[in-house]
Amino acid sequence: MNPELWVPAVTTIAIVAIVAGSAYRLLKMWLQRSGRISIPEADLKEIRDGIGQVQQAVDAIAIEVERLSEAQRFKTKLLAESVPGAAPIPAKHGAE
Repeated sequence: MNPELWVPAVTTIAIVAIVAGSAYRLLKMWLQRSGRISIPEADLKEIRDGIGQVQQAVDAIAIEVERLSEAQRFKTKLLAESVPGAAPIPAKHGAE
C-alpha cells in the first residue's frame, strides 16, 4: 500500500482519538466540579495518568508532523531542482 495514502489516515485517527479522550476526561472533570457526580480519589490518579498519556501522545504527534513537513519540503526541493528554469525554493525560516 502506498504510504502517502495511509499516513494521513493514521494521523487523522490518532488526532480524533486524542480529542475524544480529552473531551471525555474534561467532561468527567467538569461534572465532578459541578457536583453532579462524585469521583473517588483513586480516579483522580487515573485522570492525572490519562493527562500524562495525552501529553506524551501530543508530543509524539508533533514530532511526526515535523518529520512529515521536512519530507514534504525535501520532495518539493527535489522536484523544483529537476525542472530547468524553475524558481528557487526559499530557505526555511530560521535556518542559516
